[in-house]
Amino acid sequence: MSTKKKIAFLFPGQGSQAVGMGKVWAEAFTAARHAFEEADDALGFHLTRLCWQGPEEDLQLTENTQPAILACSIALHRVVAEAGLAPAAVAGHSLGEYSALVAAGALEFPAALSLVRSRGRFMQEAVPVGAGAMAALMGLEAEVVRELVAAASTGEEACAVANYNSPLQTVISGHAAAVERAVALAAARGVKKAKLLPVSAPFHSPLMRPARERLAPLLADAAFRDPAAPVVTNVDAAPARTGEAARDALVRQVDGPVRWTESIQWMAGEGVEAFVEVGPGNVLTGLGRRIEKDARWLALPRPEALDKLLAEI
Repeated sequence: MSTKKKIAFLFPGQGSQAVGMGKVWAEAFTAARHAFEEADDALGFHLTRLCWQGPEEDLQLTENTQPAILACSIALHRVVAEAGLAPAAVAGHSLGEYSALVAAGALEFPAALSLVRSRGRFMQEAVPVGAGAMAALMGLEAEVVRELVAAASTGEEACAVANYNSPLQTVISGHAAAVERAVALAAARGVKKAKLLPVSAPFHSPLMRPARERLAPLLADAAFRDPAAPVVTNVDAAPARTGEAARDALVRQVDGPVRWTESIQWMAGEGVEAFVEVGPGNVLTGLGRRIEKDARWLALPRPEALDKLLAEI
């Protein structure tokens, strides 16, 4: 089918997981069910049961969460692709960049599942539990937050911007003491809300360097192809148009910031009118409405949402 609007597919990252995710799609569409079966075969354990039945504490383990969200996202993508929708660009938030690359044909699904399972384990093991922290700051411009993390960092304790999620929502990450200092400084600068996040490691910070060094050889050995659609990468907020560029971006992404606001703005600047969140939850839809208010934002919580999507697009 031909699309009336220029659309982009967005793929969520860690934090969008929930027990039961993807089940209604697999019950309604063979393509989604086959994606979950393929994930089970590729990983050698029953990921599907974990996604649909839990237990939640096992699903929340980073090395399980990352392949689980990837599997659910690709299950939904196969349904949307089967319906005939083709995006002008794709992007994924952190982990979601792997889903975007699979959707664009740059990376095989089984290879991506293996990579993100290792990625999750490496990120978890990079820092002792409790040594790192992350916090979301709302109501401060990004430039102010960059000043705060610089002031909160010392030679021994680092703090950095992890996610530029929207113009007035920035996530910081690093050593726990440095993050706490940054939060205190933010209070003095009139932050609307500062919230420590319930995460198990300080993602997208310099503390993730060991994880980057462990993941890089696995990415070097993986087969990447040139994507069928531009993949707007987190670290550059610009499209990777070759497999090699996509691979390099994934390496740098581990300890680099997620430039999500700029990524959405780049796509909107290229004429994208509608953004479709392909995966569990609607986190990216909520963020996106604060970035590009005039664009159309659509999530896919249940199969009925696909009919609405097709009618609008």
